[in-house]
Amino acid sequence: MKKDFVTVIYDRRKRVEVTGEGSVELCIYLKRGERKYVALRLCTPVAWRKYQRSVELMQEVNYYRETIERMIENHEEMTIDNLNRRMGCSQVIKDKEERKRKLTSAEGFLDFIHESMETEKICPATIQRKRITIDALKRYGHLSSFADLTPVNVKGFDDFLRAEAERTLPTLRNYHKIVKMYTRLACQLGYIAQDPYDNPLCKFERGKYKERQPLMEEELVRLRELELNGKLARVRDLFVFCAYTGLSYADSQTFDYFTMTDKVGDHCYIDGKRVKTGCTYFTPILPPAVEVLERYDYQLPHISNQKANDYLHVVEGQLGLNKPLTMHVARHSFATLMLSYDIPIENVSRMCGHTNIRTTQVYAKILKKTIERHTETIFDKLK
Repeated sequence: MKKDFVTVIYDRRKRVEVTGEGSVELCIYLKRGERKYVALRLCTPVAWRKYQRSVELMQEVNYYRETIERMIENHEEMTIDNLNRRMGCSQVIKDKEERKRKLTSAEGFLDFIHESMETEKICPATIQRKRITIDALKRYGHLSSFADLTPVNVKGFDDFLRAEAERTLPTLRNYHKIVKMYTRLACQLGYIAQDPYDNPLCKFERGKYKERQPLMEEELVRLRELELNGKLARVRDLFVFCAYTGLSYADSQTFDYFTMTDKVGDHCYIDGKRVKTGCTYFTPILPPAVEVLERYDYQLPHISNQKANDYLHVVEGQLGLNKPLTMHVARHSFATLMLSYDIPIENVSRMCGHTNIRTTQVYAKILKKTIERHTETIFDKLK
């Protein structure tokens, strides 16, 4: 029987339960232990039943099958790099032309943002942040058209945000980051002659984020030993799993032990891609996290982020913590824990799936205990 190198997979990441949509992907088998996943689109379960019988899907499958057959005929090594070289150039050109075709139909700047978002592969949380910014632009009312994109109007938007509500400098910067993303794209596509953010008038103060308050190892142990029942116990266990793997809340809700883990020697690692950024990460499942998996038959509890944080505030009170406890604190706690054991910062960055090592360096600033331990070493060895 002839081997089929291309198969269609639906909802591999188990996102339907969380977002209502699952990803349709092609799994391309190249050689033993090497395969490539190609995301085609997001579908609801109903839309998937229709799409799996479509001519469009069969054309995609046949395209990759023919590509693999040509590689075999030419005796090329069956690797992801060779496959990417085979199909990459034509696909990039095709994607760019389609993206530009869609965006040139926009009549105003807000329409442009909406249509651009439709071409982006972004997670629900990012979509929500962008919608909040769009709503603020609508309330402001002076950045609706391309002609409105002047440094004076952008500065006016900043003044409007400050006057409308009490916002921190980092929050204001996040609004501008989103708007700037689309003014820059509009400039690249020729809608405007110059990006208004290149003007000195629009160089806004960056501000400083609040110092993170992760749990130290002793606090994590106390949390694990705390007697809890029902939903409080499930939320605590989900927090513990994230604190000993580094997964974010969103990544924990799409985590599938049977498809996303590799066993190396006696230890298991999660080999995945972050929901928020798409960056890959490779992180160990430390013993306390393994205990959580075993307790729930290797299927983590599912709960909304808001509800989880509400329950964690109750746990915080029972634990007697003077730190705010949220699901995101678990991720901070993991990075801090790894650095406290002298794991190189580059490795911690890879474990967390950070896009920039500067994000990881933030955690290194709060490790007083590590500084004290290293200082003792210096005093012992200094000549």
